[in-house]
Amino acid sequence: MDILEITGRYGLLSAIEIQKSQDAVPLGRALLDAGLSVAEITFRTAAAADAIRVMAKSYPQMTIGAGSIVFVSQAEEAVAAGASFIVSAGFNPDLVDWCIGNGIPTLPGVATASEITMGMVRGLKVLKFFPAEVMGGISGLKALSAPFPAMKFIPMGGVSAANMADYLRLPYIHAIGGSWTVNKKLIAEGNFVEITRLTLEALSIFQAVRGIS
Repeated sequence: MDILEITGRYGLLSAIEIQKSQDAVPLGRALLDAGLSVAEITFRTAAAADAIRVMAKSYPQMTIGAGSIVFVSQAEEAVAAGASFIVSAGFNPDLVDWCIGNGIPTLPGVATASEITMGMVRGLKVLKFFPAEVMGGISGLKALSAPFPAMKFIPMGGVSAANMADYLRLPYIHAIGGSWTVNKKLIAEGNFVEITRLTLEALSIFQAVRGIS
């Protein structure tokens, strides 16, 4: 299934910063228990590639991506480990072109009209808006999106249960991204029950706003 279809179905892309690859198994179970089968493991720690490998092998029903990717070499490592899509904080044309050329779905980060244009001319339909709240939040996204009516966005950065409904009411929001449901402190503490609860809460907000029963 296409990553855009998957994220659109759940309305949530969890960005995971994981310190120990052995936490990938209970974390994946916690997400599945909440009904979420897609996640992004960020390349911010040395354990990222191993965590992707472990989670993808343990839960083949999950769609695992790699986030915070900057260079093509990182994308190659992530895909070799089992990542099926690539997320980045900014727009690296070389990285985006590599993903497109290799049939790897990608969600590059954008914060300007020029970056949105670079994504549009490459045929991308959904872009990551980052860092959302710092870049003006909903008002900033409204202004940026106006010249690009066909483009949809996944805001990340400062989005939480407290404001995700406001974003989701906008017609050009594809889904919400964030780390609050998979907080690295909760992972380190082994509090996977709370991760399930927070994920369920976020999914419920999405379903309520979009009228999904």
